[in-house]
Amino acid sequence: MLLRRIAWLIAMLFCLQASARDNPGLADRLPHPLPVLDVGYYEFPPYTYTAPDGSTRGSGAEMVRRILLKAGYRARFRSLPSARLYLGLQDGSVQLWAGAPGKPELVGSTLECERTLGHADLNLYRLPSHDAPQLPQGLAGSRIILISGYSYWKPITDMLDDPHLKLELHRTSTHVAALQMLDRQRGDYLIDYQAPVEQARRELGMAPLAFDRLYSVPTKLIVSRRAPHAEALRAQLDRAYDELKAAGYEMELP
Repeated sequence: MLLRRIAWLIAMLFCLQASARDNPGLADRLPHPLPVLDVGYYEFPPYTYTAPDGSTRGSGAEMVRRILLKAGYRARFRSLPSARLYLGLQDGSVQLWAGAPGKPELVGSTLECERTLGHADLNLYRLPSHDAPQLPQGLAGSRIILISGYSYWKPITDMLDDPHLKLELHRTSTHVAALQMLDRQRGDYLIDYQAPVEQARRELGMAPLAFDRLYSVPTKLIVSRRAPHAEALRAQLDRAYDELKAAGYEMELP
């Protein structure tokens, strides 16, 4: 009788462990919870953002949770500006980030997963009444609206820093505020990513804006080299992605 009860308890623990891979709350209540990975992000709605209750929400956050649970981990999310996020990946206080590969400042301190989660399009927005500028000379003397805490690829930062263009840079903390500045003509152009701009535009009830695409970058899981067993972790995450995709999960962010 005792042996049968022990066997039943062991079987139940295995079932709970399997269920936890698809249930973050259950993972926290197991007798031996899944190991935690610190996942950094910056505010990028609707993919990854901090909800009013302080939780991390969005389709990107849910995909990261699902991949980590499949790989046998649970996510502890931290919202950070880009500079602190990169520093965290360099020193290991942030172990994982879903972001753009190929960042020069992260090359020596991170490992990039092979699988692509989606793409992010960076656009130059303008009011429909304004003509498209010839880049970069057509921006000379313009007022450019940017989002605080965001970073861009080197050709864009070089353009923004070009002293010959004499650009006037205005930064704001939210996409909604950036669109309001553009609408009130407190700036001539807005440089921002398409997904959060579209969400903010719908919130404001604004008509579609004219824009020119500056570039499109893939989104991948980026592992800090200081994460425990970083090479093995990268392989685990790619394998978890493949297994979820084979099981019929949608593994491409819209």
